[in-house]
Amino acid sequence: MKHSTIQQTRRGHRGPARQLGRTLALVLPVVLVLSGTLAVTRVNWSGKSSDSVLTATEVSGAGDAKNPTPRAPQEVLRDKLLSDLQEKSPGAALTELQQAVDERPSLARHCASIARSLGRAAVRIYGPTRAQSYARPVCDTAFATGVAAAHS
Repeated sequence: MKHSTIQQTRRGHRGPARQLGRTLALVLPVVLVLSGTLAVTRVNWSGKSSDSVLTATEVSGAGDAKNPTPRAPQEVLRDKLLSDLQEKSPGAALTELQQAVDERPSLARHCASIARSLGRAAVRIYGPTRAQSYARPVCDTAFATGVAAAHS
């Protein structure tokens, strides 16, 4: 009986092309899902015109001789909400904060600090008892934390 001298490949070893294919099969769907998720968060789903979205350059007047550097969107939002808190009520400011975070998810990481600022300002303007009455679960009760911190 004559044996072949040609070396046969092992059944489990398929080569680098198969390994690359498996890697792409695992990585590609993840990349597509993440890029699709990021694209969806950038779309204005509210149906309102894009003029209603806060931008740092539009609201802060960047480019003016007085304020040549643009401000961060969360700083612009904080200033706007603090003025609304004085003119209207803490409840109106908290509602606007929630709407701004819903419209621009990138502001979510600043939501708690803005709400705490609103809570401290509400204590200065309305006193601790009345300010606490406006508390609601916007940004994980950070407003109430700001009220308590300002009252202590």
